[in-house]
Amino acid sequence: MITNRPRRNRKSEVIRNMVQENTISVNDFIFPLFLIDGKNKTTEVNSMPGIFRFSPDLILKEIESCMKLGIKAFDVFPSINNKLKDKRATESLNKNGLYLKTLTQIKKEFSEACIMTDVAMDPYSSDGHDGLVEKGEIVNDKTLAILAKMAVAQADCGIDIVGPSDMMDGRVGVIREALDKAGHTNVSIMSYTAKYASGFYGPFRDALDSAPKFGDKKSYQMNPANSKEALIEAQLDTNEGADFLMVKPALSYLDVIKDLSTNFELPIAAYNVSGEYSMVKAAAAKGWIDGDKVSEEILLSIKRAGASIILTYFAKEWAIRNK
Repeated sequence: MITNRPRRNRKSEVIRNMVQENTISVNDFIFPLFLIDGKNKTTEVNSMPGIFRFSPDLILKEIESCMKLGIKAFDVFPSINNKLKDKRATESLNKNGLYLKTLTQIKKEFSEACIMTDVAMDPYSSDGHDGLVEKGEIVNDKTLAILAKMAVAQADCGIDIVGPSDMMDGRVGVIREALDKAGHTNVSIMSYTAKYASGFYGPFRDALDSAPKFGDKKSYQMNPANSKEALIEAQLDTNEGADFLMVKPALSYLDVIKDLSTNFELPIAAYNVSGEYSMVKAAAAKGWIDGDKVSEEILLSIKRAGASIILTYFAKEWAIRNK
């Protein structure tokens, strides 16, 4: 005789919904957006079907469109003209430059939106690295001062969250101190705590032309073989004043998301990155998978692993599908 029959809790949609352990909503999402210079200009990212780069006027319209769907959090990434790039990323401090000027416009137009920024040198660096390069080496401590100034300049625009994506040692503490001294005690830090040296970033680098000009990023981004190292990084970021801890990429690092969720009280974010998005789109275009079902399953797996915040390129289409 069979006493326990788990299928009884799966026998109807109503019962399945009642016992469902994890759910996704638009409140879980931060939608990454790509910013380019110009006016009335939009271009699709070749390797990311359905994802576009927007000029400042059109990124405002895109945010408005997303807000109507219930998406209220955005992470804005700039594509900077190569002529403006130098070794010390000085364009990142230009108040009249593409990024800072647009951030100010966004917050003026949509004060209720949550705007996150990217704190790293690579969009502005002639070397294409996240830190200052001297004699072929990424110099950690000299980079921190540059990142701190960058974070303050972004906070001056009224944004809500800065996202240090550089993986330099000690950067969260230096940025927190700089923000507080500048009067930005309410600006949050979402640290890229466990950012791995991954092969999934290719489409993103295509979108922003931010690939390193030499070498790779393995001396500062984490080894994909390591998980315990993420606990060390998370403890340091927590001690230094982070408000959120992020794991990037998400799908191949669900175990790391789970580890951080289990061991730390801070909210855990996960970045469902460009390569993860593009693989689904490519396979769906071939008719090999149902892209909607697979993207839903991926997002649920990230939530189930312990992430309370998901940065994902699927955000808008998910919101349209579930409106």
